[in-house]
Amino acid sequence: MSTPSSKLSRRSFLKASTLAGGGLLLSFSWLAGCKPSPEDLMTMPKEWFKLNGYIKIGENGLVTIMSPNPEGGQNIKTAMPMIVAEELDADWTKVLVEQAPLDTENFTRQFIGGSQAIRIGWTPLRTAGATARYLLIQAAAQTWNVPAAEITTEPGYLLHTASGKKVHFGEMASLAGSIPIPEEVQLKEIADFRIIGHSQKNVDTKNIITGKPLFGIDYKKPGMLKAMIIHPPAHGLRLKSFDDSEAKGIPGIKAIFQIKSHQDDYERTFFDTTSFTDLVAIVGDSTWEVMNAKKALKVEWEPISTFEEKRDWGGRKELRTIPEGLESHDSQVQRMVEASKNARIVRKDGNPEAAFSKAAKVIERTFHGPFLAHNCMEPMNFFAHVQADKIECAGPLQKPELTEQALSARLGVPIENIYIDMTRLGGGYGRRSYAHWLIEAAVISKEMNAPIHLQYSREDDMTGGIYRPMYQATYKAALDEKNNLIGFHLNAGGLVEPPLYADRFPAGAVENYLAEDWTALSNITVGSFRAPRSNFIAAAEQSFLDEVAEAAGKDPIEFRLELLKKAKDNPVGKRNDYDPERYAGVLELVKTKSNWGQDMKGVSRGVSAYFCHNSYAAQVVDLKIENGQVQIEKVVQAVDCGLVVNPDSARNLCEGAVVDGIGTALFGELKFENGVPDKNNFDNYRMIRMKEVPKSIETYFVENEIDPTGLGEPTYPPVFGALANALYAATGERLSKQPFFPQLKA
Repeated sequence: MSTPSSKLSRRSFLKASTLAGGGLLLSFSWLAGCKPSPEDLMTMPKEWFKLNGYIKIGENGLVTIMSPNPEGGQNIKTAMPMIVAEELDADWTKVLVEQAPLDTENFTRQFIGGSQAIRIGWTPLRTAGATARYLLIQAAAQTWNVPAAEITTEPGYLLHTASGKKVHFGEMASLAGSIPIPEEVQLKEIADFRIIGHSQKNVDTKNIITGKPLFGIDYKKPGMLKAMIIHPPAHGLRLKSFDDSEAKGIPGIKAIFQIKSHQDDYERTFFDTTSFTDLVAIVGDSTWEVMNAKKALKVEWEPISTFEEKRDWGGRKELRTIPEGLESHDSQVQRMVEASKNARIVRKDGNPEAAFSKAAKVIERTFHGPFLAHNCMEPMNFFAHVQADKIECAGPLQKPELTEQALSARLGVPIENIYIDMTRLGGGYGRRSYAHWLIEAAVISKEMNAPIHLQYSREDDMTGGIYRPMYQATYKAALDEKNNLIGFHLNAGGLVEPPLYADRFPAGAVENYLAEDWTALSNITVGSFRAPRSNFIAAAEQSFLDEVAEAAGKDPIEFRLELLKKAKDNPVGKRNDYDPERYAGVLELVKTKSNWGQDMKGVSRGVSAYFCHNSYAAQVVDLKIENGQVQIEKVVQAVDCGLVVNPDSARNLCEGAVVDGIGTALFGELKFENGVPDKNNFDNYRMIRMKEVPKSIETYFVENEIDPTGLGEPTYPPVFGALANALYAATGERLSKQPFFPQLKA
């Protein structure tokens, strides 16, 4: 039985307060896993504290659990409270869940990113529930004058079997708040879980299907004005001037003016990225009026000059060069080709040059991945009300704490005077990490001295960035006379970041291994996209490994398993960042569940497996091609993400990633011509359609008792490779350029 420390600081653990109507409130905010000193502990005060995550127990036994992280469809708004409720031994049917606002005083890592919410919160959230349960037990023991060891709990109740006494939590909540916090608490044995590991319905389901206002686009406040922005039509241009003589005469229009979201000398942090800082703002009574004024506005643009942008990458300072010019696809490809000739060595094992020189067979292929738009269903939007001494904001964000810091820097308002209410995200996938639209909304609000709701159009969103980078990777493999893999070389880069993970498989499984990366300059703004970098490199790697397996005359699953056995039994190097046994485990499971090796009678199959975000996934795609159309018959996937908190939502998350990945692999692409994206809405940016999704998806989780790891992203990257390998089986042609569908039509 685990006994984690519950000694946490006044900024990182329990804060208690008398609630209206009485009751116990326990706040938890130690998602960084800190271990503070006992002198910082607090008991029940008379003041209500601003919280980020908490347990409220009312006098009637009702429990409210605040969910600290933003909800973007991954269902952590259900899963995180489940973890707390499990250790509290709450009755889940009597638990209310609420979304917490941003609270930088009490929380760290209160954001969506890297599939880390459950992984990082696992022990702290359990400790929160277990500590609350301990306090309730102590309160019951004092009240009944019996040893605490004789008090037990059942969902929502405290029991003393010998005397037959039984009360709900609410009857002991007030007293529990005055009891000292223990040095340590005992957590449940996994075998005793009643909530974790058992499917629970999404706590927002009813509100979603009944149209309750959950999203930023729904947000309304009295006196609120609507705003939109105009940004340059091409990357490489900036605002020169505008004529608003016609636009400002449209009824309902309050003002049209220029804004600057970031000052030119601003040192940007990782998520301060934005495509355009000089914009025209249009403010009016309604979105429709503002949209009409936007159409009537006459704007002139001028070319940018090359400049340097100051960046702070978590303490690592750099100057990033933003080149002038209106970029086009062909010139971008050529720039990448040239940059790849000057790659830097990131990892080198053995003597790759000698291995290739003596190889009996060399396989080589270059893979290309295009720019991609996020295409969230809810376009970017945010509410801001800048007042004399405070700022109130609300809307969909993935990195609210980091955005708050940027807002504080831009407007010179102390962080403690900024309040951000987090709404549900209408799609994120990295796009809502770069919340320049919140800064824009706040700057407009300050200028107007009024509450503002900024709304992007779909075209604003797709043409203003941020994009998945454009990538290229060249793989080479050397086989000896016995078809053993003796050398492996990877050269990978992109505009403006490389996709390389040098220490991932097959690193550690090949004696002679060389990994190089490079970057090429661009003024196209790029950033995080679901499973950053992995979303390209997994497809390239897994496609290439299939090609190498075929050249070696080996079954593709057995070929991978052989390499993983080498990595386990006799690993090369010490920096390998994957567990070969767990990696092999998902391959073995998907092999069994998909009946790999069985004649599928007209169905073509492809396999892929990948490790990212601390989890492992393997997939088999079965498909047919009829009349030039790809029909996915079935996808079988095996996932090792440790303990699964909420099986139904975990399955939904994995299946959604498969559909998303297949759609992107087949159709996703954005090209530039003279700095202008060639697509700006769903009428020309092809998305997967209902008839194209797999007929069935089977998801199997490896059963173990490892603490939970990532799940929002790990099943997205490998499906690209499994699909490419299945298409090769169907057509006999290796597809090394995304998207795949245009090549099939040709």
